[in-house]
Amino acid sequence: MIDFRYHLVSLIAVFLAVALGIIIGTTALNEPILADIKNQVSALEKDKRSLEDRTQQLQGQLKTSDAFEAAVAPALVDSVLAGSRVLLVVTNDGVAQETVDQLTALIDKAGGTVSGTLTLKPQYSDPSTAASLQNYVTGSGLPSGVQLPPVDDAGQLVGALLAQVLMIPPGGSASDAAAVSSVMAGLTALDVLTPEGAAIAPANYAVVLTAGTFSGADAAQRSATVADLVTALDSAGAGAVVAGDAGSAADTGLVGLIRGNTTLSTAISTVDNVDSAAGRISTVLALGHERQGTSGKYGTGPDAQPVPPVPAATP
Repeated sequence: MIDFRYHLVSLIAVFLAVALGIIIGTTALNEPILADIKNQVSALEKDKRSLEDRTQQLQGQLKTSDAFEAAVAPALVDSVLAGSRVLLVVTNDGVAQETVDQLTALIDKAGGTVSGTLTLKPQYSDPSTAASLQNYVTGSGLPSGVQLPPVDDAGQLVGALLAQVLMIPPGGSASDAAAVSSVMAGLTALDVLTPEGAAIAPANYAVVLTAGTFSGADAAQRSATVADLVTALDSAGAGAVVAGDAGSAADTGLVGLIRGNTTLSTAISTVDNVDSAAGRISTVLALGHERQGTSGKYGTGPDAQPVPPVPAATP
């Protein structure tokens, strides 16, 4: 009979055979596997270095392009806005102060004047503040002589109020300083906006600066509220341009929202690269075309022209 010792020896022999097979197999396979891995790592390192070199080249080209565009900008926009006043409206904190400053300087080189800069706070488009804001602008916050549209929508009502006191109708006259001061003081006290500088004066044109998109469940409603303001500014004055970055051209961004609406896109010009020299040039040129009654889409997004047509030089 086969005893327990025989079984034990047999099991040990099997395990030894398995272990020996694994050792022999691993030794035989390790060398080609390691060689293949080393080759892959080496190829990836080369690709990485190549991509880094390419990135540096593109960054250098971008800097050169921006420097060139900034250098020729004054000549391209010369007299485009001669005698015009422009209101700047900043919609969120994603807009860099450098962009605001550079655009202000370019408007000056185009012969125009920035009449003031208005920064919207998150509360401006917050649905939870809509009721109290509507009550204010239709009550104690409404200056004498201002006619609001017969609607029950806070965004449209506040937009109409701001547009009527801050924009100069073509061929019309500006609101008196008392009305402007009253509206600015009231809305500032409600913590929905901040006027930059000593005072805000009425303007012929408006540039609405934006960046990225709203987020959260109320993102669409917030975008629509700001779009109501843009529409009101454009209708009350000689024209408006919405200038943002690439992110703002997304469907949920302000530029994207306007471009996606046929009625709005035919009345309001949009720029999707205002954070570049080319985008700021496009913004100023677009204001010039608004003066002529034409609107367009400019920048790098789908269906957008790189820049608006440059006015012909005066002989």
